[in-house]
Order: sequence, then structure tokens, then C-alpha cells
Amino acid sequence: MLFNSPEFIIFFVFFTLIYFLLPHRWRWVWILIANIAFYMSFTSYYIILLAVIVIVNYVSAIIIDNNRGFSVTIQKTALASAVIVSLGMLFLFKYFNFFASIVASISRSFGLHYSPTVLNFILPVGISFYTFQSLAYLIEVYRGVVKAERHPGIFAVYMSFFPHILAGPIPRPQKLLPQFREEHTFNPEMAVQGLKLMMWGFFKKVVIADRLAVIVNEVFAHPRDYTGPYLIMASVFFSIQIYCDFSGYSDIAIGLARILGFRLMENFRRPYLAVSINDFWRRWHISLSSWLRDYVYIPLGGSRVSRLRWQINLLVTFLASGIWHGANWTFIVWGLLHGAYIIVGIWTKGVREWFVNTVKLDRIIPLQRAIRVVFTFILVSIAWIFFRSDTLSDAFYILTHLPTRTGELIAAIVTGKTATVREITDITKDFMILGFKKYYYRPEIIIAYVSLTVLSIVEIIQEWTGKGDLFVAIPRFPRLILYYLLTFAVLFFGLYNATQFIYFKF
Repeated sequence: MLFNSPEFIIFFVFFTLIYFLLPHRWRWVWILIANIAFYMSFTSYYIILLAVIVIVNYVSAIIIDNNRGFSVTIQKTALASAVIVSLGMLFLFKYFNFFASIVASISRSFGLHYSPTVLNFILPVGISFYTFQSLAYLIEVYRGVVKAERHPGIFAVYMSFFPHILAGPIPRPQKLLPQFREEHTFNPEMAVQGLKLMMWGFFKKVVIADRLAVIVNEVFAHPRDYTGPYLIMASVFFSIQIYCDFSGYSDIAIGLARILGFRLMENFRRPYLAVSINDFWRRWHISLSSWLRDYVYIPLGGSRVSRLRWQINLLVTFLASGIWHGANWTFIVWGLLHGAYIIVGIWTKGVREWFVNTVKLDRIIPLQRAIRVVFTFILVSIAWIFFRSDTLSDAFYILTHLPTRTGELIAAIVTGKTATVREITDITKDFMILGFKKYYYRPEIIIAYVSLTVLSIVEIIQEWTGKGDLFVAIPRFPRLILYYLLTFAVLFFGLYNATQFIYFKF
């Protein structure tokens, strides 16, 4: 059941009605039943995998807790055993084939014949998310930040909570776990907040992301059929698509939980208004970036080590981020590229500050900020090319062909050479334009640009006012009008073609 499907809407309405009718002491049972039904609607027999991870982490955490102050060895053994099981499952289902192919390539380079074993598993949806959730729980129990949960049912509910199990946010146990013991009465204000977030998430997903996906999929599937202007357009559109798709999921998940009385952590904070790559990662996929900071970067020493070691720690952390996203060299390059961005930023800090002072940009703060936002977006979009491409070969082809005929097109537009403009932009194939039927292309693009304008205005207002809650900075009357327009847009302009969320495959 995808969030953007009628089946899920029916499922959630039915679940919510029963949830608030049940006595508090039985609600965990109802949530657990819903979690199992929801997860099994994707990959039914992989519920066993999730159950194994739940049981192993539940038992290991209690062993750690029971031996606090008695045996550090037993605590470390329990922690290591659970980590090995959780990461072992993740490796088996997600990375085994990739690393087997690497071993085969290395063997061939030494003249050895090695035929790698290929495991034909369907990747269990959400495995990376609930694996990291389980690791965070174990580490926090080991550190003594939280007590081990003794109620097996509540722990199972925490690990499998259906709003966020498939694509996050990745919760911290000290924030979410206690909420399952709290009695939640129906709160109309929280329900309205949740519905607003859900509507905003659906708007980003079905009106913007899925519409741009048609163009992005076409160009990235056949990059050698297109010249620079269309490669640039597809790259920028993917930057927007992945943001609207993933943040849309997070908004829906947070909204669903809020209707039920739960509060999930914020996962996005207007990342494309970031003024640096560092700032981008404070705003993008916050639950993952903070997880990597707390459980990879800081344990490695963070910035409290030598300058060289600090930069290595940064690269290792971003390498981990790339590997977490997928078993492909494209994701590894994407992660390392972000690490390289930050390291180059460290190296060039003095030069950049000198330049800003020399050209007096420090006296025009809004212009300086706008330039930094645009430059950061360009760097992020270049990295996204590797993330989206099927192979490194495709990614490098797109990067090296972005200028192809782009300058010529700009010159033709400026000089009014309409024949040249038509020749460069004529890409009609069998009555199709970039994945859309020819007579649909223009209205689809208009809807996309209007929707993007709405998204941009809302996020700029939120950034400017510092009020992150949906539309709170907008006066009441125009806010109501905007709600109705959003609902209308979702119902009449959304693409309902059962397109799953991008991050489900991670």
C-alpha cells in the first residue's frame, strides 16, 4: 500500500477510527497488527526478517541493561552480536551481489577466474531505515541514554511503526519510544496539523515530483539522445523531484503520526535555500545526517583531531552515506563528492572571504546569500547526476555534455534566431516529447512550473520569517484559500499512477 493510493487512505481511516475507540492498554496491539498488515502489503515473507531484527535487538538491549555496572564484556558482546546480525542482514540483502562483483573484477585483473554467486533477493523495503533505527536504539541503551524496553509488544511497535518504517524519518529511541506508553486522546488541533502536512506532502509528491519524474526518467534512460539544454533541464528537475518526492513522504509520515498523537522528528528544512554544503546537510534528510554525525563522524574523532584526520573522518562519513543509499559505484561517488565539496570549502575558506571583502559583497548581504544559495544548488545538482544515473559512464557522459549546444541555444534566443532555437529544441519522437504525449506536454509543463512557483514562494516565506510550520506566516484568509487550492491541485492535477517513493529502494 503506497501512501498515494486509495487503498492506503481507506486503511488509515479505518485504523484511526478503531485506534481512538480502543482503550489505551490495547492500542499497542492494534498498532502492531496495522504495522504487520501494512508491511506485508509490500513484501509479505520479509516480515520474518524484520521479526528477527526486532527479537535480536530486544534481547540484546535487555542483556546490556541487566549487566550495567557488572560486566562490560557481556555488554560489549551483546552489542556486537546484535550489530553483526543487523548489519549482516543488510549486507546479505543489499550489498552481497555488489561486493561479489567487485571481488570478481579484482580476480580477473590478476588473471584468476571467479564466478560470483548471485543472490536473487527482492530488496525488503525500508531495510536500511529500520536497521539504522535498531542500531541507534542499541547504541543509546549501551551508552545509558535510554533504558531497554521490557515490553516486547511495545518494542515491536516502535521498530515497525507504519508511518515511517519504509523511508523514515529515522527516530531516536529517547524521542519516540516513550510516546507508545502515553495515552493519546483525539486532538482536533493536532489532527488538522497532520492533515495540512499530509496535503502538502501529497502536493509535492503527486503534483510536482511524479510529473517531473516523467521527463527525468526519459532523459536519464537515454542520455545520449539529448543535447546539453535537456541534460541540464533533466538534472535540475531531478534535484527538485527527489526533494519533493522524499520530503513529501516525510510530510505525509509526520502528518499521519500527528493525527494519531505522535510526533516524529523533522526531516527536511528547506535544503535548497542552504548557503553551503555544510548547511545543506543540516537541512537535508536530517534524521540520517544526524545519525551519521552521532554514530560515525563523532566516534571517529569528529573535528577534535588533527586537520588531516578530521578531513579523513569527513570523507569516511560521506562514504558511509553513499554506501547506505545503494550498492552501486554511482552512490559511492555521490557520497565522496559531497565530502570533497566540504573539504575544498575548508581549504578555500580564506580565499573566499578575501574575495567577498574585495568586491564588497559583505556590504550587500541579500545578494551574497542569493549567490551562495545558487552556487550550493548547482554543486548539489551536479552530485545528484551521479545519484540518478544508472552507471558511472552515463553520469560522466551527462556531465561532459551539459555544455553541448547550450551556449548556441542561449545565443540564438538572445539574437532572435528562431529557426536555430526550433532546430535545437525539436526533440519530438513518435508524437512524444520527453515522455509525454505531444498534446499533453505543454499543459504538463505549465502545471509543473506553477506548482514549483507555489512551493518556492511558501519556502521563501518560511525561511524569511523563521516559521517552519506550514504556512503559519501567511495571513489567515489567503492561507485558507491556499489550502483549498492545494486540495484542488492534488485531486485534479496529481498523477495517480502508483509511482512508489524514490527512497523505498534504500
